[in-house]
Amino acid sequence: MHTKYGRGLTAIGVQPVCNFRQVFKFTYFFGAFSPVTGVQFQLELPYCNSAMFQLFLNLFSETNPTEYKIIVLDNGAFHKASTLQIPKNITLLFLPPYCPELNPAEKIWKHLKRKFTNKLFNSLDEISEFFKVEIAKLTAEKIKPICGFSYLSLDEFWSY
Repeated sequence: MHTKYGRGLTAIGVQPVCNFRQVFKFTYFFGAFSPVTGVQFQLELPYCNSAMFQLFLNLFSETNPTEYKIIVLDNGAFHKASTLQIPKNITLLFLPPYCPELNPAEKIWKHLKRKFTNKLFNSLDEISEFFKVEIAKLTAEKIKPICGFSYLSLDEFWSY
C-alpha cells in the first residue's frame, strides 16, 4: 500500500516477513526501609504473590528478632491474603487507597528507578546485578532523607 504525502513523499506500508513473539521476564524486589534509622532489608524474589510476601515477612522478622517492626503497605491483594501469618514482631499498616506517596519504600523505589531509566540490559541477570549494586550503595545516611518525612525528624519523639 502506498500513500502519497505532499512534496512527492510516499509512505510504504510494510508487512512483517516473519513471526514475532514478545517475551517478558520479571524479577521482584521486596524491601523495607526505615526513615528513622536508615536500616534496610530487601529480597529479590521470582514472583510477586502472597507466598513470596510470606517469605519476605518471615525472613524480615528473623533479622533483629527483638525489634518490633511496622511495615507501611499499599492495599495490594497479596498484602492482605487470608493465608498470611504475620510474625509477632511485625505489624502491617495499610495506607489509604491511591496514596503511594505516603509509603517511605516507594520513595526508595522511585530513586532506584531513576538510575535504571534509559539503560540497556541484555539479560534479567544484568538487571538483577544492577539493582544489587545500587541497593548496596544505599547507606543509612542516604536512606533517611530519601524516604523520610519532615514529621519523622522530631528527635525528641523517637527513642532508639
